[in-house]
Amino acid sequence: MTAVLGIDAAWTFTEPSGVALVERDGVDWRLVRVAASYQAFLADQDFEVGRHRGSKPDPHALLSKTAEFLATPVSVVAIDMPLSTNPITGRRVSDNAISSLYGSRHAGTHTPSQSRPGKLSDDLTLGFARAGYPLLTSGASFPALIEVYPHPALIELAKANRRLPYKHAKSRKYWPEASLIDRRHALLSVWAGIVTLLDHRIKGVASALPLPDPSSRGYELKAFEDCLDAIVCAWVGTCVLERSATAYGDDTSAIWVPIAGT
Repeated sequence: MTAVLGIDAAWTFTEPSGVALVERDGVDWRLVRVAASYQAFLADQDFEVGRHRGSKPDPHALLSKTAEFLATPVSVVAIDMPLSTNPITGRRVSDNAISSLYGSRHAGTHTPSQSRPGKLSDDLTLGFARAGYPLLTSGASFPALIEVYPHPALIELAKANRRLPYKHAKSRKYWPEASLIDRRHALLSVWAGIVTLLDHRIKGVASALPLPDPSSRGYELKAFEDCLDAIVCAWVGTCVLERSATAYGDDTSAIWVPIAGT
């Protein structure tokens, strides 16, 4: 068996981070656990759309928790956050590479800084390295920590021409003329499509992530979105293990993206 831990990491301690654990048994991948925050994952809480709090990530605790679910150690930790072997002070080669490739498809990277994610990123990279997961920027040496970015990953997953409109906070920007309820239905339709695509690659995604009701509160929709992103991160990790992903960057940082058609 081989396993991947996917983390949709918030860039601050105040916001929750989605966590997903998947494993391969034979030729199939399956979802073992998904949670909308570090605390929920560590507390064995099944996914539920609710209010989640941010907290400081603890790589040792997260890896120790995975050992309770799995017979073998995690091979890849895939995180949606700027990561580097050097302190991050601004845009990196990896950021520019992704923006060059995907910027015209509205999936360029955000610009990291010394303060955001700053020390949070440094501590995560160091913490996982100390636990035996050094940052992987090329090749295929495992166990490893990798940086991923859901927007280009989803473009390749859906074979889309541009970034998918799946962020709850931007629904008004996506559909400016639509009513609130129509925007909700449009968003849920996009989410349903993503869940279906992921479920074809990782068994159990659809059953673990039932779509929220259109009348759900904002924080409930955000919890679902964070879980969805965490599973996307884990899926990219499976692609890296299967040699079907490409690293864009240099020897200090790289963003891994699934190869088109994967």
